[in-house]
Amino acid sequence: MRNSASRQAMEWLAAAAKDPRACKREWEYGEHGTVVLASGRFWDVLSVPEELGLLTLDTLLRTPQYEPGPTLADFAAHRVGFFLPPDPACRWIGSGIRYAGKGSWVAVPPPYRSGRSLQWLVPPDGSGDLHTPAALELALRQATARLALIVSREGAEPVGHSEHVPAQDLRAQDLRAQR
Repeated sequence: MRNSASRQAMEWLAAAAKDPRACKREWEYGEHGTVVLASGRFWDVLSVPEELGLLTLDTLLRTPQYEPGPTLADFAAHRVGFFLPPDPACRWIGSGIRYAGKGSWVAVPPPYRSGRSLQWLVPPDGSGDLHTPAALELALRQATARLALIVSREGAEPVGHSEHVPAQDLRAQDLRAQR
């Protein structure tokens, strides 16, 4: 059977399901071993293009004293998802950026193995620790700069960029737009 950390991570993830027991059953015995969980309650997911996401995760892993949160790759869709604290007022802006908050659903394999094209790059540990938006934004900016350098050297097309816009900045932008 699984060790206690895997069980704790599985319980934490399954808690986001409508029926946690059915979720765990599907992970254990289901044909695909992947379930669809609601975001917005325990976590939101910022999904970015694969190349940008892998460089961003590399940047986070090289950051001293930073423990990255759960990070999920979908190699069929060429995307990387970063699990963040739920924030209904938050907006992320950028090319190829997708934000799954309340009302969205995310396909996830169990924390202890891959499911088809889905693979945990940083599996959840069950503690509930997530990426911090500020650290993720900084890492995304650094990764974007690295990609721009690669693109300028190789003459390739840029993959994407992103920007986190705190809710208070959005309100200020809305007020300016209304004038």
